[in-house]
Amino acid sequence: MSAPMKQPPNGPASDTQKKQRRGRLVVVSNRVADLSSGLQSGGLAVAVGEALASSGGVWFGWSGEQYEDARQRAPEVTHYGDVRTATVALTPDEHEEYYLGFANRSLWPLFHYRLDLAEMSGHLEACYFSVNKRFAAQLRPLLQDDDILWVHDYHLIPFAAYLRQKQVENLIGFFLHIPFPPPEIIAALPHHKQFMRTFFAYDLVGFQTVRDRENFARYCEEHLDCRRLNDGRIKGFGRTISVEAFPIGIDAVQFRAEAEKNARSADMRAMARGTDSRSLIIGVDRLDYSKGLPERVRSVEALLETYPQYLGKVQLVQIAPPTREGVDAYDNIREDLERAVGQVNGRFGDLTWSPVRYIHRPVPRAVLAGLFRRSRVGLVTPLRDGMNLVAKEYVAAQDPDDPGVLVLSQFAGAAEQLEEALIINPHDPQDVANAIRRALEMPLGERRARHAALWDSITAQDIGWWRNSFLAALRSSRRLPAAAARPALSGDPIAPARSTIRSETIRYEDKPDPATL
Repeated sequence: MSAPMKQPPNGPASDTQKKQRRGRLVVVSNRVADLSSGLQSGGLAVAVGEALASSGGVWFGWSGEQYEDARQRAPEVTHYGDVRTATVALTPDEHEEYYLGFANRSLWPLFHYRLDLAEMSGHLEACYFSVNKRFAAQLRPLLQDDDILWVHDYHLIPFAAYLRQKQVENLIGFFLHIPFPPPEIIAALPHHKQFMRTFFAYDLVGFQTVRDRENFARYCEEHLDCRRLNDGRIKGFGRTISVEAFPIGIDAVQFRAEAEKNARSADMRAMARGTDSRSLIIGVDRLDYSKGLPERVRSVEALLETYPQYLGKVQLVQIAPPTREGVDAYDNIREDLERAVGQVNGRFGDLTWSPVRYIHRPVPRAVLAGLFRRSRVGLVTPLRDGMNLVAKEYVAAQDPDDPGVLVLSQFAGAAEQLEEALIINPHDPQDVANAIRRALEMPLGERRARHAALWDSITAQDIGWWRNSFLAALRSSRRLPAAAARPALSGDPIAPARSTIRSETIRYEDKPDPATL
């Protein structure tokens, strides 16, 4: 092997040197993608993977494993060039109380406006904080002074607070992928003030929509006595944090290509056999009570009641893979959905046709892309959703010369962007039925015009835009010294400037259980 070439003292810097100058990216999320294949599926995995490849860094999170001695185990670190993944396990009790418990039986329903399903338990809350504390302690030795940290989602809200208590002064941003509800709903959480104060350990808090951002700001003003500054930032507890909306996107161009490729595949023909694409209605959702699936099926029933000319001529293909089976709320929604499907099929179906085809298993992404392209109507009707990328994937998959029509819930975050969709109230079956009929009968010219506007929206704010916008805002969220005062966009060197940043530790002495914080 030949010796590496040496650059002159003032010559071009290596890629590694450039990455070191601008600071690594450290991503913290509930789960960590497998980077071994180099091929990622899913918007977050692709966006984060590309950002890490550009800057170098660490992706930290739960391994998905459970061990009785998980608290004593060090993070499992795997190297992929300049990128490392660091994963930690949970104990079985932590999995039950932190992950299935406070995160998914308390925060998930609460943030989706379902107080009736939220389990309020101090025991579960204590475990949630305890796991975040342990995770922060396990990440701390892996950090460098100029790292930029990006924490994701509701599992890890207090994560930065524990890092600050360990004198971590790095830039830390947080992005909430699910909705943020109004103050009166958050106030139902026991010890909600102490919980919400932990957001102030971040430099930037990002939300999917303007509505979510404003709900958060209003809570801070009404319950934490914080002050909203003229530039939109929020001041409280000796810190000033930026709060902004960053609607997450998809790789629309890539998804369109996948749809074109798979629209006429053998798998696609088998799934769509016997159904004319001009009357095919598609719904794809995890089986979750936030998705409004029983209500969607009842809307098809209302369509057939009101417009009997569609009997035998339209079909809803509803794909709803299982999620969190064994949890009462999810078992109940499955029963409700299957009961609704059986009712409408039994009432209107015959030996050759059923109005609803229900698939309770995962379907490959490529097949979904082709199915979206063949469907005249995309039915996206969640009762509450942070964004809902299925809506954007349906738009991306369409043939621009003969596109289908998106019917979209007003309560999906995507409705703020996708205004040219047919916006409906998912709680009103007749409203949804009327929109389906309008979509089925919509003239080609109107379909093309609506689709063109929707396509422009999802390509202008795609997954790359989301990633770059968030990181640029995070880098600009603290006042830099005069020499580096210009906004630092993705790829620009970031001055450490630690001596100019005032170190403040947020204390939580009034937390109910001192052992958790």
